[in-house]
Amino acid sequence: MEPSLSAVDLDVRHYTHDGLPEIRQTLIDIHADAQGEAMQDDFKKRFPWFVDHWGSREGYSCVIAYDGDEAVGFAYGAPAVEGREWWRECVDEAPAKSRTFSYSELAVRQNWRKKGVADLLSRALLNDRDEDLAVLLVDVTHPKVQELYESWGFRKVGERQPFPDSPLYAVMLAELPLT
Repeated sequence: MEPSLSAVDLDVRHYTHDGLPEIRQTLIDIHADAQGEAMQDDFKKRFPWFVDHWGSREGYSCVIAYDGDEAVGFAYGAPAVEGREWWRECVDEAPAKSRTFSYSELAVRQNWRKKGVADLLSRALLNDRDEDLAVLLVDVTHPKVQELYESWGFRKVGERQPFPDSPLYAVMLAELPLT
């Protein structure tokens, strides 16, 4: 279905851990559409595990954008455990303010890309957070995605491969609220 609205006309709904049973399959479906052919990758096939893992974390927050009844994209994450912010290994000197929100996932259905949905979702998820910083990972083979995050104020501080079968990721850090 072709998008009928622009991103500004979408209904963005917020969810917490308690809403995960209601939205779990929606997240999986959007992710599969967003990944397309790449879903054949064994690492990406484990996405339902990541949904459950992140959704079980204290402070889990998720936003989903809807065009009517159709969910077109989502973003989610959770606060990092204070004092255990893994991104610190990537910086020579950690920022004075370090309470961190781990921005775990962003996915937009393919036919909704380049319409401002990623920006809308990211700002809806991050801009009212109490944390000082946000951290995320971007596959280093996707420089345009990295550039998008940089346009919002994220900067690359290092690289990391969190699982033996995962891609190599750029570690990106931003002060909140986003610019």
